[in-house]
Amino acid sequence: MAVVETRKLTKVFKRGNVGAVNNVDLESREGEFLVLLGPSGSGKTTLLRMIAGLEEPTSGDILIGGRLVNDLTPRERGIAMVFQSYALYPHLSVFNNIVFPLKAQGVPKERRQKQAEWAASLLGIQHLFARKPRELSGGERQRVALARAIVREPSLFLLDEPLSNLDAKLRASAREELEQFQERIGTTTIYVTHDQVEAMAMGDRVVVMSQGVVRQIGTPADVYDEPADTFVATFLGSPPMNILPFEETLVGFRPEHFLPVGVSERPGASVSYSYHIDHSEYLGAELVLYGVMVGGAFDGMKAISRVPSTHAAGLTDGSTHTFWVGASDVKFFDRVTSKRTTASRLPS
Repeated sequence: MAVVETRKLTKVFKRGNVGAVNNVDLESREGEFLVLLGPSGSGKTTLLRMIAGLEEPTSGDILIGGRLVNDLTPRERGIAMVFQSYALYPHLSVFNNIVFPLKAQGVPKERRQKQAEWAASLLGIQHLFARKPRELSGGERQRVALARAIVREPSLFLLDEPLSNLDAKLRASAREELEQFQERIGTTTIYVTHDQVEAMAMGDRVVVMSQGVVRQIGTPADVYDEPADTFVATFLGSPPMNILPFEETLVGFRPEHFLPVGVSERPGASVSYSYHIDHSEYLGAELVLYGVMVGGAFDGMKAISRVPSTHAAGLTDGSTHTFWVGASDVKFFDRVTSKRTTASRLPS
């Protein structure tokens, strides 16, 4: 296992342009599952590739296990990486795909066999040794790629959206398997994804990125419940957090916290609003409502509510109701910087 640290790490692809990665300071914890989350173009894959040694930094340092690795090759860094495409050799059997990196390093045949069996046993794919990649399902190919990556027992495991080619059902099961697998081997893992569900479900901590900058680092609960700025607040959550202007601040509250009076009210202060429902979406377990505030500080502003279907009686399109939000669920952001701030009172 190894701790990964970046210091003011920057990558600029064209002189004078804004960097794809800008002054990123990051430190993993030993054995943790760290997720880099952000939209396309946020710099998460570029950051991962610099850690792997596949991209040269414009400036800054990368340390793995306390050792400066800027000038080391990927092999010398003791890392293993799984790509989105899996990159399996189609003409080789599963067994030969798994042992390929060991063979390239001149590892004796007997040890190659032993290591392949160990890696395959962790992933339950020993029975696939004789097959070619074209004979495998998407989930099986993913497991083979993982086995090939861990067969060298790397100190660091890097994953670049390895589940994105799987269908929704298989993706959910593969996510669970991958998380359990990482816990078994205990290797420090950095995982890139644009999927917030993956990030929240798998990560010990989540690094939220946008435009090459780290916006927030924290546990899934930290980044969801206590967003550092409006980008994090609206990128995480489906539907996203409601953000409404009020005086010198922006007021934020999540749709699941904006509910009809009488539904799951929490103890403590709260504020009520008249809310007109324009239209709704029935999603089985819940009803997502789209509408506008009526009167008060937010008069005429759009807001979204997410209500359990068991409490949705009477919430029809075109109707108006009293909704509430608890004071502890309201977040305030600066209108200029978009960063979290404090406010003296709840708008009513």
